[in-house]
Amino acid sequence: MSITSGVVSALERGLRTDSGRLIDGVIQTDAALNPGNSGGPLVTASGEVVGVNTAIIYPAQGICFAIPSNAARLVAEKLIKDGRIRRGYLGMSGQDITRESQVIKTLGIECEKGVMIVGVDKDGPADKAGLTRYDIITALDDGPVETVDHLHRILTENRIDTKVRLTVIRMSERLTVEIVPVELKADTGSEHLTIER
Repeated sequence: MSITSGVVSALERGLRTDSGRLIDGVIQTDAALNPGNSGGPLVTASGEVVGVNTAIIYPAQGICFAIPSNAARLVAEKLIKDGRIRRGYLGMSGQDITRESQVIKTLGIECEKGVMIVGVDKDGPADKAGLTRYDIITALDDGPVETVDHLHRILTENRIDTKVRLTVIRMSERLTVEIVPVELKADTGSEHLTIER
């Protein structure tokens, strides 16, 4: 067993995975984490476990990240109970869009932020709901949708198989579209909402 020490330099950081998914709310520390040692506890000087060491950034010497212990506990409880983490699946790929985007300027749309659909999976929930490429999602059930990552976060298991309302801008028209997210299955072959860069 080995122990290293360091300081917590930031809370609520975001960490992008190779697949493009965002792990948010992580703890940043300079306590050394060697490759292959993920999964060990991040503890305070008094021995309280506050996180699970998860990742390092290779070019940034000494920067490590840990999942907060409360998040790890929640995931562990769900895995023990259900054997999986359930997430909503819309069957589309999207791109963050802001008021400064050329699409917004060209269409003259009043929109600060949203998610522009750049692809729709055939026979997926988005396809069945009539969503099309270039539709811009600005809200889900009256709550704003600002980014692809934000949409990922709110597609929780309580929205699976439940009708939700999307506020969508199509060309210059604002529409309300009802859609039923389904459970993301391991054999889907892609993320439930991919990010285009």
